[in-house]
Amino acid sequence: MLKIAEAINAIMELRDSYTARHHWRVSQLACNLAAEWGLQEFCIKGLRAAALVHDIGNIIVPIEILRKPGKLNEQEFNIIKTHPQVGYNTLKRIDFPWPVADIVLQHHERLDGSGYPHGLSNNNILLEAKILALAEAVEPLISFVPYRIGHKNIDEAIKKISEDKGTLFDPEIVDACVFLFTQRSFNFWV
Repeated sequence: MLKIAEAINAIMELRDSYTARHHWRVSQLACNLAAEWGLQEFCIKGLRAAALVHDIGNIIVPIEILRKPGKLNEQEFNIIKTHPQVGYNTLKRIDFPWPVADIVLQHHERLDGSGYPHGLSNNNILLEAKILALAEAVEPLISFVPYRIGHKNIDEAIKKISEDKGTLFDPEIVDACVFLFTQRSFNFWV
């Protein structure tokens, strides 16, 4: 089943090499966060599969919107906000032994209910989706993103997620992320 997720990611790379690289890096961070948090190996494998395909729904988003430098307008952002549902609708057809489609659906939900597509909050969000949400938010803060001028360093990223601790992101997952970077010297290998 992980090979299916890897194959889907490889297909996505044909359209956009940045997204495929982003998926690999988010997967690395999410799995390390999950291990640090104490998630069981079986669940970490499911999280890895979900992380490798979490933006599959972006296939319906025009590349000009995905790579637009600067702020998106409301119409463009509304198009972007459809990608978790599109990803869910695509992945629910695959009989994964983990809730991959649900994790993908929820990866932009936020602890305080301000996320999308359904405005879920707190315990209504799967743990794996909370982990993926944080990893997906951190990775572009510390990586080169072709459509964004400049990027932040790890200290700035830690400051940003710490500010959002308890509102957007689960406090324990934020703490695990900070520990991973500051005490375990986590670094991406892709």
